[in-house]
Amino acid sequence: MAKLSLETAKRLLAVAEQKSRQMGLASNIAIVDDGGNLIAFQRMDHARIAGIRISQDKAWTSVSMQMPTTNLTQAAQPGGPSFGINTTNHGRIVILGGGIPLKKGDHIVGGIGVSGGTSVQDAEVANSAVQAFEAMHENPNPNINARIGNVRF
Repeated sequence: MAKLSLETAKRLLAVAEQKSRQMGLASNIAIVDDGGNLIAFQRMDHARIAGIRISQDKAWTSVSMQMPTTNLTQAAQPGGPSFGINTTNHGRIVILGGGIPLKKGDHIVGGIGVSGGTSVQDAEVANSAVQAFEAMHENPNPNINARIGNVRF
């Protein structure tokens, strides 16, 4: 299975940054590999300092739990089947939206985490990068330009 490259991670950062700007947000954006290790990170101007760790932990959570972080939101509420899960792993599990695994077929090759807006906004920014990642793998020919918004690949 091919690893998530730094070049791909940079492209995903660009897509997420563009989406964040379009939404009027200043986001922290993290891309991790299949082991949850940081590959690339970007803090947009004026993004909150607290969001640095939050975005990285959202990306890590999406890989380690093998699901988008929004899937944990309801289950982690009081009375839910996963109540308290966010207190495990030294508090690294994030139950806020904005973390999504990156998949090639059925295999998780990494994850993205975004922090800068509401959970819904963060998930929307992250999803823009996931869609770009999927488009890159539908059209792996490097001689053909794909376009997502204003960002070219």
